[in-house]
Amino acid sequence: MALPSCLKTTVPMSPTTGFNLSGSLMKSDSGFAVPTKLQTIRKSDRERLRIQAVFSFPPAFLTRNGRAEKQKQLKQDLLEAIAPLKRGAKASPDDQLRIDQLARKVEAVNPTKQPLKSDLVNGKWELIYTTSASILQAKKPRFLRSITNYQSINVDTLKVQNMETWPFYNSVTGDLTPLNTKKVAVKLQVFKILGFIPVKAPDSARGELEITYVDEELRLSRGDKGNLFILKMFDPTYRIPL
Repeated sequence: MALPSCLKTTVPMSPTTGFNLSGSLMKSDSGFAVPTKLQTIRKSDRERLRIQAVFSFPPAFLTRNGRAEKQKQLKQDLLEAIAPLKRGAKASPDDQLRIDQLARKVEAVNPTKQPLKSDLVNGKWELIYTTSASILQAKKPRFLRSITNYQSINVDTLKVQNMETWPFYNSVTGDLTPLNTKKVAVKLQVFKILGFIPVKAPDSARGELEITYVDEELRLSRGDKGNLFILKMFDPTYRIPL
């Protein structure tokens, strides 16, 4: 009996391996031709063989060097994206969505699984991007906005300090209460207006902060109101005055 014309062509290529399949062929439910012998292998065995094939040669991102390169590239993509956004003041809703997506990719490769047990959190960090309208104060004239904002955390004393620079040099210090190894409750205690006039913070000045990524250079945090904070290390030796 003459073979159908569709079977006179070259041997089909496996969709999973990329190699031509020789021997007797039959069509699977997916429409691809597979070796007849594979039809006799139990489904659990086929799944086991598939998993073995995937991990026989680990992808680059599963190796130590591969993870480091991926982490470096993701951080670079994030930093390049926020660079023209004036710490977030010029970010459109689409920009904010894109930055959030890039930030989540960075957070997924966080090398510090328990930030509050790490000295990497300590020091003075410069805010380079946020979605917090109260910090950005974008509706104010530019000359009335803080040029640079810093945040300092001392894990050993459970203290936090937020600082503005020119033109007002306002700051606030507060206490931290760990909720787990990466999340803290924040209770602000004392504001300093113009850097030296103390004003007691109201009891309502509370919140939560989760450190979602930290290494020697970069820290990402998310607040309980959904705001994203991206900071770069400024001074790892800084200590909050007691």
